Amino acid sequence: MFDVTEEMVRQGYTPVQMFEMGDEFFQSLNMTKLPQTFWEKSILEKPDDGRDLICHASAWDFSKPDDVRIKQCTRVTMDQFFTAHHELGHIQYYLQYQHQPSVYRSGANPGFHEAVGDVLSLSVSTPKHLEKIGLLKDYVQDEESKLNQFYQAGLSKLVFLPFAYTLDKYRWGIFRGDIKPEEYNCKFWEMRSKYSGIEPPVVRTEADFDAPAKYHVSADVEYLRYFVSYIIQFQFHRAACEKAGEYVKGDPEKTLNNCDIYQSTEAGNAIKAMLELGSSKPWPDAMEVLTGERRMSADALIEYFQPLYDWLVVENERIGAHVGWENTTMCVS
Repeated sequence: MFDVTEEMVRQGYTPVQMFEMGDEFFQSLNMTKLPQTFWEKSILEKPDDGRDLICHASAWDFSKPDDVRIKQCTRVTMDQFFTAHHELGHIQYYLQYQHQPSVYRSGANPGFHEAVGDVLSLSVSTPKHLEKIGLLKDYVQDEESKLNQFYQAGLSKLVFLPFAYTLDKYRWGIFRGDIKPEEYNCKFWEMRSKYSGIEPPVVRTEADFDAPAKYHVSADVEYLRYFVSYIIQFQFHRAACEKAGEYVKGDPEKTLNNCDIYQSTEAGNAIKAMLELGSSKPWPDAMEVLTGERRMSADALIEYFQPLYDWLVVENERIGAHVGWENTTMCVS
């Protein structure tokens, strides 16, 4: 698996430069350049003046023309480079629908907002793009490296889905009264075990309370938006890649998982047309503008990861791997 963090440090990357490159990516798609006030008012690095700051990356719309900002304690790493693109996706959404009446200045649904930046990250994270921008050199795209790339993406995109589902299922269980205060911790781990095959590394009890360690639980942020976004971002990605001429179904040279929409105004204009609607239309209408589809579907996600699935089926059979897990016993009431 590749990680260009070391190369970023070697080239002297800075947090500001990471956001400048994200801005340039959006501009290459014929989208809106970041306003000067963004650079003046955003916090892109952790302050060194003693201010107490929640460092969780976030994007902000101040409901005034061109007043958009990001707060992120950015470190020079590959992961943070992708996070910068994700947050800039929110910013671009704000800029595209700022002409709408205030009541419509939001995503078509919350999942749309989370998906936009990740669509770009799917392009930015390809070896093809990292080579274009000089961060990956002498990379050999053989079968082993492709498989490692799939694993890397799968650990980010596939493993996340049951986690996101669990988090809000757990929260809603509490809101409904189905999960009682005296079982808050063990019910959380029951769900993590059931849906993800995950258990704590040490025994936990009801004297512990692990779920709020996740920022969104503590901050009361509804989490289903992320589950939705991890499905629809692949629909958006496939549609954008088709418009960019980077993806042709059945063509081994133009696969969905090696698509880079950088510098494609055709793809950018299609994405922009969807973003400009804000929430002025029902989300199926907005989705149709870009994808031609009116329903959320995992088809594009499955297609993206099909080579990994095919390999795992053969490999699991070869080594006799058991697919599945037992329920955890690591939380004691």
